[in-house]
Amino acid sequence: MVLISIIITLLYLLLIGSFIFGFDKVSTFKLKSIEAKTTFSIIIPFRNEAENLPHLLASINALEYPNHLYEIFFVDDDSVDDSVKIIKKALDTSRLQRDTRTDISIIKNERTSNSPKKDAITTAVKQAKHSWIITTDADCTLPKYWLDSFDEFIQTTNSKCIVAPVTYVYENSLLNRFQLLDILSLQGATIAGFGIKKPFLCNGANFAYQKALFFELNGFDGNNNIASGDDIFLLEKAVKTYPKNVNYLKCEQAIVKTKAQPTWNTLKEQRIRWAAKTSAYNNGFGKLIGFVVLVMNALIISLLLLCILSIFNIKIFIYILIIKFNIDFFLIYKSALFFNQKHILRTYIFGFLIYPFFSVYIAVTSTFKGYKWKGRNFEK
Repeated sequence: MVLISIIITLLYLLLIGSFIFGFDKVSTFKLKSIEAKTTFSIIIPFRNEAENLPHLLASINALEYPNHLYEIFFVDDDSVDDSVKIIKKALDTSRLQRDTRTDISIIKNERTSNSPKKDAITTAVKQAKHSWIITTDADCTLPKYWLDSFDEFIQTTNSKCIVAPVTYVYENSLLNRFQLLDILSLQGATIAGFGIKKPFLCNGANFAYQKALFFELNGFDGNNNIASGDDIFLLEKAVKTYPKNVNYLKCEQAIVKTKAQPTWNTLKEQRIRWAAKTSAYNNGFGKLIGFVVLVMNALIISLLLLCILSIFNIKIFIYILIIKFNIDFFLIYKSALFFNQKHILRTYIFGFLIYPFFSVYIAVTSTFKGYKWKGRNFEK
């Protein structure tokens, strides 16, 4: 058991160490205020988001990008609350509505598959008139230079697909801090994947690609049976087809913020949904990472139990714990610096202690049960 524990720990150390190295290999992109040229079709699927839409709409109203260079599609996925009314009311009073150069549409989702969100995006892409598609979520807020960041990056690179940063809005609760630490680790791994030339993660709350690429890759064909994964599966296709034209926009002005889950139960359902799609990944490197991380967390729990039963050497367990504690901290620290959320590191010990139990529970649960999402039940 000692030898197996050491091997697993070394593999994990090598993996996260490569992420720390890769994170710095992705250069930070700085805006230079060049003339805007790129045209965008922004797609925002929504279902019962009356509580969150006012914040999103306010951030859209504050965008600095020339209005005639972008359009917005709000895709209604059978909302039963006041979401549509809120959007219409906001548009009636916003500068965007008064400016006739900006096209803003509320359209109905055309369901054709088991994935409402993929259907929503496909519905809007078919109507989009601009060359680039950007997706975000209804519970997000957008920085005012969001589109400027994408435009300048597109003008200065040969990108066909762009992954961009996402983090949570900070709230003073243990649940929020736990989720914030988690997303910072995920974003750190996302950025690092690009740094080591093996991109494997992205987030649909801040994801852009050429409209022509979407059609060339046949959109979401091949994974429509899986409810989630509108971002990851399209990324996998893009990386396979154009590995040199998929890039990460590491720019502070491009950071989209979204709301963390309000309860432990909704967090559990969200993470089960995320985990449910991993078996369908085509990226072998991504699967390997998921496996190593899961095994390492399971090892921590197993060794703790064995130490309590006096079956395993507690000193070796402490050494393994220290190694994991430090290597995880270095990656999250780099991510926290970039996202300007270094204050969250004060809660790192709490997150470190909870995460192994949480991640293993999610992995096991997602294997046997479905999940609830946006008021709908999805079977495993």
